[in-house]
Amino acid sequence: MRRVVFNEKGGVGKSSIACNLAAISASRGKRTLVVDLDPQCNSTQYLLGEVPETNTIAQYMEQTLAFSLRGNKPEAYVHATPFENLFLIPSSFELLTLEHKLESRHKIYKLRDLLDKIGDDFDEVYIDTAPALNFYTRSALIAANSCLIPFDCDAFSRQALYSILQVIDEIREDHNDALEIEGIVVNQFQPMARLPTQLIEELIAEEHPVLPVYLNQSVKMRESHHACKPLINFAPSHKLTKQFVELYDCLER
Repeated sequence: MRRVVFNEKGGVGKSSIACNLAAISASRGKRTLVVDLDPQCNSTQYLLGEVPETNTIAQYMEQTLAFSLRGNKPEAYVHATPFENLFLIPSSFELLTLEHKLESRHKIYKLRDLLDKIGDDFDEVYIDTAPALNFYTRSALIAANSCLIPFDCDAFSRQALYSILQVIDEIREDHNDALEIEGIVVNQFQPMARLPTQLIEELIAEEHPVLPVYLNQSVKMRESHHACKPLINFAPSHKLTKQFVELYDCLER
């Protein structure tokens, strides 16, 4: 299974959701890979504590421009994390400068090619994307089997959601007919506030695939980021961790 976590809106928790679901998968004994396609490198720093200088996704993409037969093998770009069964293809700030070159050379399928080559080594793959509909996000949607859409319960997120659904339909029609919307992940939920509940009820009434587990807003997530440890490793008994576990189990049914 290859899941892409995507929303054009920033601050909705894409990296947190991708990394924490991946960490739960790894804790269940599954060899799990996170691919960080965001030039901000949030997932990379979350799982490794720093951004590596070598064998990043940017360097893999750059290699595809050179048509060299002497480049690194695909598995060279996979880094072990400190957590058992959890691996990462790290991002790089260099992605920004490469984007135009890759797009002009029609390299939109290179991520899918990479994952096809190493796919047998992993049970699950999670792809983190930037808050933009750019070359890398389209590459991720083409490479994935399913899409998770984080939703942080405000009116701007709702408008962004409609745009995202249209983009996914276009990618499915033009490039990846196997792509499915696995669900909308309600994140940073405030159960005592009226607006979040109202927005969720309206989305459900419109028959959008809202997943039944809502992730609460919590300072524990920021503490987890600071410690560079996913919640299942940092605070396994915390309420938010249990919500992530419940969400993971919901996706695996």
